[in-house]
Amino acid sequence: MAVEVLGKCPVCGGKTEVVKIYCPLCETSMEGHFKLCKFCALTDEQKAFIDVFIKCRGNIKEVEKELGVSYPTVKNKLEDAAAALGYKEDLSQADKAEKRKSVLDRLNSGEISVEEALEMLKE
Repeated sequence: MAVEVLGKCPVCGGKTEVVKIYCPLCETSMEGHFKLCKFCALTDEQKAFIDVFIKCRGNIKEVEKELGVSYPTVKNKLEDAAAALGYKEDLSQADKAEKRKSVLDRLNSGEISVEEALEMLKE
């Protein structure tokens, strides 16, 4: 039975490495040090989120519906997955002001609740 490659050690959390590859069809074995793709470092939950995000073509409203969660939860899951892939959010002051304005505009239009707006402004 094949098991998905673990990108992180279940004992210490360090990055794992594949050292042997085997083909059951021709019974060829290769040993060495093989680099894992960056998606192997994602947790099962992060992989499931990314799967839904891609299925919904990045439409956050559709992701909200599919997962049954709020906008801030979708954004947090996206940031979590992005950080696990090595993409750190580094917002400038202008970006932060724009983000804040966007949240307030969405609140004003009734697209999000006060609680959701407060949660988003904390981020």
